[in-house]
Amino acid sequence: MARWRDGRGRLVVHGSGGGPALTVPLEIAASYRTRTRGLLGRDAIDGALLLTPANSVHTFRMRIPIDVAYLDRHLTVTAVRTMRPGRLGLPRLRSRHVLEAEAGAMAGWGVGPGVRVSVEVP
Repeated sequence: MARWRDGRGRLVVHGSGGGPALTVPLEIAASYRTRTRGLLGRDAIDGALLLTPANSVHTFRMRIPIDVAYLDRHLTVTAVRTMRPGRLGLPRLRSRHVLEAEAGAMAGWGVGPGVRVSVEVP
């Protein structure tokens, strides 16, 4: 798998049971600076934010609750949590990437444990 750079792309959520795939706008945070900034100071996000490499997150100084999906090295979701502002997420040992979105968005996209996603960059 290639290393990603900071920028934009698309997150493809592969439907379970061979269903249609869903495409979501994606921001990629691959550098130390963009990973540490994450969603801090934002009131909303259009789509999702991929932190890579990462295995944990926090929501200190965030304004909104977020959904957090932990992804393994094959981009399979291992866990999804909703975190309120001011929380510290425990590190996930098998996690290599973290996907963040507004609270409730991932359930609408069908993102849950065992679901495979992919990243498309221009």
